Amino acid sequence: MVTFAGTQSNFFDALYRVIELDFDAIKAYQTAIDRLGDEGYRETLEQFKEDHQRHINDFSNYLREQGKKFPVEADVKSILTQGKVMIAGLTTDRAILRAMRSNEEDTNQAYERILSHPDRPEGLKQSLDKALQDERRHRDWLSQEIDKDYQATGT
Repeated sequence: MVTFAGTQSNFFDALYRVIELDFDAIKAYQTAIDRLGDEGYRETLEQFKEDHQRHINDFSNYLREQGKKFPVEADVKSILTQGKVMIAGLTTDRAILRAMRSNEEDTNQAYERILSHPDRPEGLKQSLDKALQDERRHRDWLSQEIDKDYQATGT
């Protein structure tokens, strides 16, 4: 999937879109959690979902403090929301983890963009960097679990 979150020329608009993507990620994670059979996977994805909620809270509060508009839900046209429908149709844990890794590629890309935005306030650098590290940790964990499952089953 491809996202344009973080590409907006106005920093506040870009951050708004990244927050929407986090809302979307929460919906996708909940769908995945509801479908997964492995309890350990569900627990880890629940933690990742909480990271996305923290990002929403932190960056929405920042926009509020700046007197800017902030999202209160996902964009209904969003790619990850469409992906949520796809995840609901998947039947194996490995397929669900692969779909979630694809979603995390989008959130990683969005946070890389917003972190390097030319108009990013210096005061947000640390918080955005922390969020990007969370996103990388999510993607890396998903990749490791998919690889482990592949090595174990050969499929």
